Amino acid sequence: MEQMAEVVADSHYQRLHHMVSESARDRRAIYRQLVRDANGAFGQRGPCAFVIDESGLSKKGDKSVGVARQWNGRLGKTDNCQVGVFGAITCEGVAALVDEELYLPEEWTDDAERCEQAGVAEAARAFRTKGRIAFEMVMRARQAGLMFAYSVLDGGYGHLPWLLRDLDAEGEIFLAEVHSDQRIYLDDPAPAVPARRCAKGKAPSALATAITHETVSEWAARQPASRWRRLSVREGEKGQVIAEYLTARVLVWDTLLPRAHHWHLLVRREVDGSKIKFCLANAKPKASLRHLATMQASRHFVERAFEDAKGHCGMADYQVRLWNGWHHHMCLVMIAMMFLAKERLANRETAKLLSCRDVVEMMRHRLPSKINSEDDLVQSIAERHERRRKAMESAYRRQAAILDASG
Repeated sequence: MEQMAEVVADSHYQRLHHMVSESARDRRAIYRQLVRDANGAFGQRGPCAFVIDESGLSKKGDKSVGVARQWNGRLGKTDNCQVGVFGAITCEGVAALVDEELYLPEEWTDDAERCEQAGVAEAARAFRTKGRIAFEMVMRARQAGLMFAYSVLDGGYGHLPWLLRDLDAEGEIFLAEVHSDQRIYLDDPAPAVPARRCAKGKAPSALATAITHETVSEWAARQPASRWRRLSVREGEKGQVIAEYLTARVLVWDTLLPRAHHWHLLVRREVDGSKIKFCLANAKPKASLRHLATMQASRHFVERAFEDAKGHCGMADYQVRLWNGWHHHMCLVMIAMMFLAKERLANRETAKLLSCRDVVEMMRHRLPSKINSEDDLVQSIAERHERRRKAMESAYRRQAAILDASG
């Protein structure tokens, strides 16, 4: 907010600070507007994907709401960070974030005092897994009228059998990446409770099957080279992005239900064999390989959206610690991202390569600024120093009060 207040014409630091940290804005009203904007910009352009993904935001200390030692996908390791679950709409190689929730680890939800100090909303203090947040996010998007053909999830969500079952039960079409040890069956396992073999002992109650399973990695490894097909699913900066694919109809049974699900297995492999991904999808039985590959490719554009959000919209550049501040900041980021996405889509015919960075640079050049002369620059720096001086004096007063009380 400080950096914005220094350059944006007719802005005031305290007002901006209040808007982010303390204002009683209705997040759901902003969400509804984002859905309307998304439908107007994306909905008429063809099948859209609703992609669920998460982003880790590194933080020091233990005061920021939701911060904990947890997996940070951006860094590829466990780190002290906050993790947000996000929903994004994507079509024609453009993506925009439309929903967000901060994940609260159990060490937070189990500590009522800590939640109170961080201003966590009462309704959010019950622990929910990321999978539960993801499911509710898809349901919320559908109920809000967001126009999307299917949902896409990465392996962090695809390995949750209950999540895929529940999405399928709700009639939602999905493609979910799964781990290499995902079990599949090529014949119906026909689960049933085994017959009792002797009169003594407890009667069997758990479902079982006589059909042998295999993992998706085992299945892919034994497929002949002739079954792999090369496809290009998008354009890249260095030419067509080409990968090799396998697909088959398989049965998935997680031992809890009396029947298996008949879904698609999609395997994607880099041409050089360096990386392989496995996916399950409940698309129509006759869905083509290209359609399934296109569904899987949607995740790339959301990863790019995170890069743009952090590089050009300040997604990770915040100093708020409380619950409202985090969500207010992310709402502003989503509004900015939606604006950039709408501009890129609106100018597709004449500027196909228009990027978020291009639009931001044009706005920086064309919009009114507070700093138009050397005197303006000197005044801006002086005001910045004055704010820092007051902040330092306040910190020293608090420290002195603590020392006096303890001494």
